Amino acid sequence: MAVKVTVLNNGPLRMEGEPSDFTICDAQGGAFGLGGRVVISLCRCGLSANKPFCDGSHGRQGFESVCEARELPPPKPKV
Repeated sequence: MAVKVTVLNNGPLRMEGEPSDFTICDAQGGAFGLGGRVVISLCRCGLSANKPFCDGSHGRQGFESVCEARELPPPKPKV
């Protein structure tokens, strides 16, 4: 099963997949223990007390952001 990431309007990034399909690591490469979860929500508003995970603060603080799917341009060649 492929991992699916959904940008929720006015909310977090929602990741869905089998626990073995994705790993979330800190800047040093240490993996977060996800406890076998198949759905994880990542904070997008910056207000969560449980970063990088969502704790619902976006709703209490009125975070607003709507992202519609679009095509990205091809990456620039590396020199």
